[in-house]
Amino acid sequence: MTSFHTSFILGFHGCDEDTAVDLLNGKPFRQSSEDFDWLGSGAYFWEGDPGRALEWAIEKQNRGSYKKAAVVGAVIDLGNCLDLTVRENLDLLSDAYRSFETARVKAGLALPVNKDVKGSKEGDKLLRYLDCAVIRHLHENIEDEVRKARDSGTSPLIQPFDTVRGLFVEGENVYPGGGFYQKTHTQIAVRSETRIIGVFRPRNLQSAEEPIGPS
Repeated sequence: MTSFHTSFILGFHGCDEDTAVDLLNGKPFRQSSEDFDWLGSGAYFWEGDPGRALEWAIEKQNRGSYKKAAVVGAVIDLGNCLDLTVRENLDLLSDAYRSFETARVKAGLALPVNKDVKGSKEGDKLLRYLDCAVIRHLHENIEDEVRKARDSGTSPLIQPFDTVRGLFVEGENVYPGGGFYQKTHTQIAVRSETRIIGVFRPRNLQSAEEPIGPS
């Protein structure tokens, strides 16, 4: 589904220093499976933005979740990618939403709702319960179709996705009245560990929270 997108990208994973050492020594990336994950289950990376990955890790450090913030870079082959910056994939996601909505109504269940986090900018909806559920539903539908095709000896129309890619507008305006936002970024969720070709320690890494130059 990414016919017109370069297959190899650099992703950056914010984490604790101990985790960074483990990853650099060959340990697999943890697959997040929270109900509010922005792109569904997977190992998460900031595309082409090590500074933003470090900012995120520093936020976790400041909250006491990490002892020492760190970043690991990865060479990722997107493979069969659900690229949600591409129109055809957004149409596929829209179809998945309608299927998901129908299933919830039949079961007498309410739809999940994206929610703001207390203390964050109103409207950023950092807890993506609905988006996560719809993306998971799409993956499940595809996997069901693949199983049915194999059982009937036919070829499935679509293969399971290895990765998911999404662009997110987040944060305050870069300047008053403008259309650019300080935390806008592209995220990658890697569902298949084999798509992570290699890992490395980024050099000269500095976040926007750190001063530039001598004090």
